[in-house]
Amino acid sequence: MRDGKIALVSDEPIAETYCPRVVDAEGQWVMPGFLDTHTHYDAEVVVAPSLSESVRHGVTTVLLGSCSLSMICSEPEDCSDLFTRVESIPREQVLPILQQHKTWRSPSQWVDFMKQHPLGPNVISFLGHSDLRASVLGLSRSVDRDCVPTEAELEQMGQVLEEALDCGFLGLSTMSLKWDKLDGNREWSKSLPSTYSRWKEVRFLNRILRKRGRIHQGAPNVMLPLTITRFLQQSIGWLRKPLKTTLITLIDLRGNRPFSHVSKLASHFTNLAGGDFRWQVLPTPFAVYADGIDLVVFEEFGSGEAALHLKDQLQRNRLMQDKQYRREFRRFYKQKYSPRVWQRDFADAYILDCPDSTLVGRNFDDIAKERSIHVVDLFLDLVVEFGRSLRWYTIIGKDIDSRLGKDSGYGSFLPAH
Repeated sequence: MRDGKIALVSDEPIAETYCPRVVDAEGQWVMPGFLDTHTHYDAEVVVAPSLSESVRHGVTTVLLGSCSLSMICSEPEDCSDLFTRVESIPREQVLPILQQHKTWRSPSQWVDFMKQHPLGPNVISFLGHSDLRASVLGLSRSVDRDCVPTEAELEQMGQVLEEALDCGFLGLSTMSLKWDKLDGNREWSKSLPSTYSRWKEVRFLNRILRKRGRIHQGAPNVMLPLTITRFLQQSIGWLRKPLKTTLITLIDLRGNRPFSHVSKLASHFTNLAGGDFRWQVLPTPFAVYADGIDLVVFEEFGSGEAALHLKDQLQRNRLMQDKQYRREFRRFYKQKYSPRVWQRDFADAYILDCPDSTLVGRNFDDIAKERSIHVVDLFLDLVVEFGRSLRWYTIIGKDIDSRLGKDSGYGSFLPAH
């Protein structure tokens, strides 16, 4: 290595006169540091800046501020409410951290704080649109469907974004998918502020990103797939600079196999037309884990959303025991061809932990057949009986071994079976 670049590759020993520092790596893996381009370490980095769980796996750079979530501009309680329910991290853990340590209210102040922080890996960040919106409009107005920012408020958002770009932020992250909900007592269960923005607001911020050559990271509403075309159109550079755009995320979904193929074609033709568009690609199986019914994919349909809206466990249990509610849940469960992420198949969902040890390792469908009841009733019965002590998982995407890495360029890193 010379000046940060590979100067010589040889299968023979390299003379120490040519390279005065020699590291004996016999029997070891030698590889570049990994860049983890999607984390939500935004709170953890404040109190555990070594981020040792990433460093010990070879990660040398982590990216914060994804999915419209950052902890830069808003008040501590706002930041906590934006973050904790979305990321399934206890509010009672995150809020005290922010109340104690958050001394910054602007991108430049955050950068100054991070420069004095004993970081393990390198840290880079997006500015989160939900954070930006809540800080300018206030949390309640930012999630009011009828609230449209004034020209002065748009200008203020633009000024904060410009400051962030001046400080070295990569760009702006937004969110269009309405599953992710707020925590706390003030605006509980409302979607993230970014989802309430009109496209005029997004275009205004995109103009700044385009002018500065920075990145828009977005998450489209998968329940309305055609909304992806807005991001594609913004990326195209006819008579203007292309907008660097990346969307979350290209997955071979079990519940929607055509999605990944159509998405790849759309991005291909967008770039042929002068765009600068990239999908974030998940190259490994996408397994999701749940405690009881607390899993974001249940926000896809009304009955799941209704249960997750209830904080009180007794109220939630009464709802899940209601016969009409169960009919509605079964109706949504049977809709196999509506837009969705979860494949809605409890035969593919396996119990990892449960007070009843005889159920561990089994899938819900087999247990339901054994008890001669509908699998939805079986699932709801177990959630009522065991609550969050019922831990289970399912793989919702990238489930076919032969496809791993095939389209992502990661195939050479995958072990042979």
